[in-house]
Amino acid sequence: MSPRDYAAGVVTERLLMMRQRLSDLAEVGEITPERLASDRLLRHAVERILTQLVTLATDINAHVAATVASVPAADLRTALSAIARAGVISESLATALRPSIGLRNVLVHEYLEIDLRQVAAAAAEAARDYAAYVRDVSAWARSGPETH
Repeated sequence: MSPRDYAAGVVTERLLMMRQRLSDLAEVGEITPERLASDRLLRHAVERILTQLVTLATDINAHVAATVASVPAADLRTALSAIARAGVISESLATALRPSIGLRNVLVHEYLEIDLRQVAAAAAEAARDYAAYVRDVSAWARSGPETH
């Protein structure tokens, strides 16, 4: 199995998990700061989905960056930039996804007061931007090594 084939297999598994998380996020319905404030279980679920989307994308980015771009994933942003430079996703999509990395760090480490307006906005952005990410990376994974 070539390194690219292995990376494509890892990517495919993670993409499936991302699709499931995006489906879960859609199932929740409209996410507002008020709903998050009044329903702690919803808040925890949304926060967990958001962090998982970033973590899964980070795993994908690290595999793709190392395999296609020969760039070690020193950090979350480096790997994201590397796959954009490699043409797996567009630079505009990478730019749209960068803020989710910062929010993930805030949610995981809880080192700042969490602004529920930011979480609600991030949920809507994640539904849009990570769906585009899944679509673009899926196309890359299906395309084969001859196009990259």
